[in-house]
Amino acid sequence: MALVENLISNLIYGLLLGTIYGISTMGLSIIFGVLRIVNVGHGAFVMIGAFTVYWLFVLYGVIPPAALFFALLFGMIIGFAIFYSGIKRLVDAPELATLLATFGYGLLIEELAKFFWGPEFYGYSWDVGSINLGITLIPYPKLLAALLSVFLAFSVYTFIRKTKFGMAIRAVVEDREGALACGINVNRIYALSFALGIALTMMGGVLVATYTPVGINVYMGGGYTLKAFVIAVLGGLASPIGSFYAGILFGLFENGSYTLLGLIPGIEPFAMTRFIAFVFLLIILLVRPTGLLRGEEL
Repeated sequence: MALVENLISNLIYGLLLGTIYGISTMGLSIIFGVLRIVNVGHGAFVMIGAFTVYWLFVLYGVIPPAALFFALLFGMIIGFAIFYSGIKRLVDAPELATLLATFGYGLLIEELAKFFWGPEFYGYSWDVGSINLGITLIPYPKLLAALLSVFLAFSVYTFIRKTKFGMAIRAVVEDREGALACGINVNRIYALSFALGIALTMMGGVLVATYTPVGINVYMGGGYTLKAFVIAVLGGLASPIGSFYAGILFGLFENGSYTLLGLIPGIEPFAMTRFIAFVFLLIILLVRPTGLLRGEEL
């Protein structure tokens, strides 16, 4: 009975964490879906988002959910700056050039963060109570982070599908020359999409630090980059909503496997969970090579 309760409890936490994985990966999918650029510096922007909520809370008392607005603003500014300083010239460049460029931007951001904030680990406490589900207690910040992730995912999907900007983005993705002929400023759409992707990634970082308000460090992004690529490929690399669903699935699988692996003597569950996640990815891709949504894009 204890095992069943522990498994159910971990799956509940996996569901909550999975929504945050999903929203953190949607920015990666948007950038690839529109610009066909793989942002291997993804984790650095998650880290900046985490530090955004940390410093706003510690220095100014801004509650973590309110930090989402600042992350959106800072993310758009940073995204536009990076796009016009270098990415704009690499839109049609070979894949290796864009990989090196985004990797370089990621390293630059990490080293700048280290220069200003140092290599130490940071954390904060925002205790506003918990909800009792009988078999487990869920802190309200974790629940709120998950609910905000769902809200953001729905908002992004609505923006892409229902607004004029969203329709322009999809037109550029489907036929760039046709979009140009219709009077759409393709470079502006690229800039907007890149900035939106970076902003969404930073907002994901805010929610990461809301869910787990400890272990905030300038090099924390590496693990999230790895998970984001697994999730993005699983959901369909060019499908933001597919990435969100895949993030939920990944969170459930990660936490569920952690519980079961803990029963095996001599196994370190945390280390093995990452291996099992990649095995799970390979199995899924054997069944659906184009991802959960069968290659559906923006």
